[in-house]
Amino acid sequence: MKRLSLPISLALLVACLTITALPVAAQDRIEEWRGRTVLVFTPHPDDDLFGAGGTLALLARNGNKIYIIIYTNDNKGSFDLEMTSERLARIRKAEEESAMGLLGIPKENIFWMGYDDGELEYAEPKALCGRAARYIRQYRPDVVFSIDPGEWYDRWHKTDHRMAAFNTADAIRAAEFHLYYPEHLLVDGLKPWKVPLMMFYYAESEANYHVDISEVIDLKAQAVSRHVSQFEPSINKYRPDWDPQTLPKFLEGIKARATKKDGRYVESFRRATGFNSR
Repeated sequence: MKRLSLPISLALLVACLTITALPVAAQDRIEEWRGRTVLVFTPHPDDDLFGAGGTLALLARNGNKIYIIIYTNDNKGSFDLEMTSERLARIRKAEEESAMGLLGIPKENIFWMGYDDGELEYAEPKALCGRAARYIRQYRPDVVFSIDPGEWYDRWHKTDHRMAAFNTADAIRAAEFHLYYPEHLLVDGLKPWKVPLMMFYYAESEANYHVDISEVIDLKAQAVSRHVSQFEPSINKYRPDWDPQTLPKFLEGIKARATKKDGRYVESFRRATGFNSR
């Protein structure tokens, strides 16, 4: 079989997900949901926060059950020559738990797949898809949040983003058919599940849904600040906290870079329903 070039292959993969976007007026507002189950897939600890942290804070406040699935342990992103991968993984885990705790998501609801940072593309594909599909079948979410596989930035920015996006899309398809990973049903008793709604974050170019997070923007900024190791000066020479004089400027900087629409702080998504899995 003739191999397709990479750009064409990716375009075909995206096209295979036939998506019907409902008019916003016809939708119930997801940020007003109560008592639902929310599943979030993220390449690294912090992508979930940057892409959807304000929305997750609103969902948590309304009593929804939120589960975070993190593909990698983010154990490479430091310029500190004294830092080790093992230590950085522990630091990143603690930072994520602290940040999500501020949003109202307990650490017991955060699950780590444990792949090395920057190496998700080397994971065994069938096993990787099966692990994600198992989470979907186990928690049977009303909505899945995921990094957008159709966004150009995410396709080419970093392999973990690209792999997490496409693997999650593949897992959604597999989770609804019992003949994919039949051991989930036969051994673990996990029945198939068809995901009714996808919310793709990092979807700036094709966003069709905006959540007003103005009332939680300060909370989101505080949560971002818990990821100390990701920012200067700690990314260059690790320290576990902020200089008291630096933190206020950092928080204002996070708010200044946040997306605004009609004078309000928003998070932008590509809301998608009606997946044609075949």
